[in-house]
Amino acid sequence: MKALKKGVTVVISIVLWVIILTAALFAFTTLATRDTANVSSLAGYTPMVVKTDSMAPTFYSGDLIFIKKCDTAKLNEGDIICFHTIINNEYALNTHRIDKIEETQGVRSYTTKGDNNAIADTHIIADGDIVGKYVGKLNKFGHVMDFLSSSVGFLLVIVLPMLLFFIYQVYHLIMVGISLKKAMAVEDAVKKAEAESAEKAEAQAALEEAKRLKAEAEAVLAEAKAAKEAANGDKQ
Repeated sequence: MKALKKGVTVVISIVLWVIILTAALFAFTTLATRDTANVSSLAGYTPMVVKTDSMAPTFYSGDLIFIKKCDTAKLNEGDIICFHTIINNEYALNTHRIDKIEETQGVRSYTTKGDNNAIADTHIIADGDIVGKYVGKLNKFGHVMDFLSSSVGFLLVIVLPMLLFFIYQVYHLIMVGISLKKAMAVEDAVKKAEAESAEKAEAQAALEEAKRLKAEAEAVLAEAKAAKEAANGDKQ
């Protein structure tokens, strides 16, 4: 029974950690992919959800890709980079392959192109626009992030499990408290029994000592009586 409870606790803990890590990845991805001048990163890595198939078959819409900060001077044609650009007259992030690199008086500029696009991107990229280099992906995991972005997904996958775990922890704490009280009651009963046993043993020892003293006194009295009788006999 104890082994079963321990196994259940381990499983629940693992599920909780999965939920926490998923929630953390979701929160960080949401933060990282905001269209701001500074893209957030963790240990130099930034997760991003792919929104189009412009880079198919390298990665597809719904994939979760990882971008790593890099030294732009070491970038080569053919590398896939994430960069700030303008898409549909809006400031946005994009991840395409470097199609061409030009350098003028030590200043580099980059022409990019999606693997699935017929023509190169219209905006020329500078070093300051580059967020990092593409290093890997999780197929279709971006759909998970998108689902978590919805109210229903966030409620079902994150809030509800964590609420249930919280309730379980409260229940577990209450049961531990009850078990502790029972253990303390048993300990008190044992101590009381031991104390009573000790008192009984002391009383028994005192009784035995009293019996011994009585026996000694009776023996002395008998000797005295015998001596008296002997003395009376000599007088006669």
